[in-house]
Amino acid sequence: MTKRPFRFSVSGGEPVSAKALAERARRAEGAGYSTFVLSDHLLNVHAPIPALAAVATATETLRIGMFVLNNDLRHPAVLAQELASLDVLSEGRLEIGIGAGWNEPEYTRSGIPFAPVATRVARLEESIAVLKGLFAGGPFTFEGTHYRITEMDGRPKPVQQPHPPILIGGGGKRVLGLAGREAQIVGFAPRIGAKTGGFRSCTFEATRQKVRWVKDAAGSRFDDLELNTYPAFRPASVTNEPRKAAEELLRKIDEREPSGLTVDELLESPHVFIGTVDELVAKFTRLRDELGISNVMVGSGLDDFAPIVERLAGR
Repeated sequence: MTKRPFRFSVSGGEPVSAKALAERARRAEGAGYSTFVLSDHLLNVHAPIPALAAVATATETLRIGMFVLNNDLRHPAVLAQELASLDVLSEGRLEIGIGAGWNEPEYTRSGIPFAPVATRVARLEESIAVLKGLFAGGPFTFEGTHYRITEMDGRPKPVQQPHPPILIGGGGKRVLGLAGREAQIVGFAPRIGAKTGGFRSCTFEATRQKVRWVKDAAGSRFDDLELNTYPAFRPASVTNEPRKAAEELLRKIDEREPSGLTVDELLESPHVFIGTVDELVAKFTRLRDELGISNVMVGSGLDDFAPIVERLAGR
């Protein structure tokens, strides 16, 4: 397993003015974060593409990305132009995070049909093929079940060739297999629910199994992949009382649905970032050494996590 340098990304939080967003992005850049990411929901968040253009204008080296785009919200031919434009505007600093979509209430309220998982993943697979085809040189034709492209030469072309790095995120075997075959960055997510293994999906050992799925799908390209995780249940927290914070989190989880997890399993989870600076440095080092995870999205805790970024980023 190749030991890659640590990279940390931070998210943008709630909608703010362009001036405030630029100030946050410059702080992230100065603190050593690699990437500034925005989510893609029909909620109280900025639409990621115009907001990331503002971030790109305000920074010099900070990469920009989505964590992650909902494929069902845009046709890939339209998305290809928007993404290539962002890569040009940022002079080659774009990372494309994309997933199959999961938040059913957004679909219901917006009137967008919420298809079965297999259909959403199949659409995602076709969309990635279309994006790559339109980013490449010359006219592109594609005949799929969900999308059809005829002799289309996508313009503009991205600065990064053959295309900007693509992060595919998910927790199921099919999506992670797709990520292993097609992505440059693989994002691990827990799959919560009785039909998907419940909260056991967030444990260290469950994530080890997911890494094996990716490795099997990736074959010889596995060592070229960057593996990512993020805090799924609560914001990342630097605290001198990690066990107390984890007990509180577990109590809230169990109130919604019995998890069967212990406090120790929660603290060990690749999707829970609670601890002192030293403990979190040790945790991320273990994630890289044992699972190969070196790319960490810390959520919105830019300042709290700065000491950890200072100690690990690029090493």
